[in-house]
Amino acid sequence: MSNKIQLDIISDVVCPWCIIGYKNLKVAIDELGVAEQIELQWQPFELNPNMPPEGQDLREHVAEKYGSSLAESNQARINISERGAEVGFTFNFFDTMKIVNTRDAHILLEYAYELGKQTELKLRLFSAAFTEQKDVSKRETLLNEVAEVGLDPQLAQFRLDDISYRNKIVAQEAEWQRLGVSAVPTVVFNRTSAMSGAQSVGAYKQALAELLGLNK
Repeated sequence: MSNKIQLDIISDVVCPWCIIGYKNLKVAIDELGVAEQIELQWQPFELNPNMPPEGQDLREHVAEKYGSSLAESNQARINISERGAEVGFTFNFFDTMKIVNTRDAHILLEYAYELGKQTELKLRLFSAAFTEQKDVSKRETLLNEVAEVGLDPQLAQFRLDDISYRNKIVAQEAEWQRLGVSAVPTVVFNRTSAMSGAQSVGAYKQALAELLGLNK
């Protein structure tokens, strides 16, 4: 029987299913009453690592990447919004919404992890991107969110300007991909097993209970 579970959540801040999956995971942890036994770390994954600074129209991007029609894109937004509402998260999609580069966001999430603020910042960035219609590729936006969770914007700016922190994120992403992560969200349990996609509360509860020996 394990006393602790290391949870690595590989995700991107512009991945709608990542926040939906996390919300279900959080409910599973709370319902089992095992929050004190969970050590959680968000790991970087860029859905579009080569996205230029100006970003790309989201509908155009989805059409190019997945071959989706306008009708399919509209229905997908409705479905995601409904799923978000079910877990208490608001998606405010809009016509001129863009898909953006998120490397800077991941650099700052690593900084936040070192100071025990990673999940708080991650949730702020999800809300900024999807609820508040902010551009999370812009440094001004990111530094404002850093300040919002009580971290130092000047130190955050230093991280963004230091190439070594940028290279670290790229290396981390490459390592997770080498280990077989190709889609997000992916939740890795104790670096030994994983679940991909936004799973149900029940699925997460079953996995956690088995690892903690709660089913015996």
